[in-house]
Amino acid sequence: MTVTQFKTPEEVLEVLGARISRLRIAQAITQSELASRAGVSLRALGDLERGQGSSLTTYIRVLKALNALDTLEQLAPTPVISPMALLRSRGAEPKRAPRK
Repeated sequence: MTVTQFKTPEEVLEVLGARISRLRIAQAITQSELASRAGVSLRALGDLERGQGSSLTTYIRVLKALNALDTLEQLAPTPVISPMALLRSRGAEPKRAPRK
């Protein structure tokens, strides 16, 4: 099931939290250990895993501690602009100096 199938932000938070929890368990890390590695409180990590709302900073710290920060690339990929579009967006650049 993809995140786009959910109707509310709360549902998305629950899914993201469950995914963080599964990733932590797959790496055989306790909540306490992960919270310590991430520099967040145990309560903040628990809230994140339960989808109870969390700050983006907490989410990023936890992903970094799980060595999963690269997953954010999917969330906010670097925009790709074609060379032709880049040239068009600049407008016409003068090819020579203007006459005096």
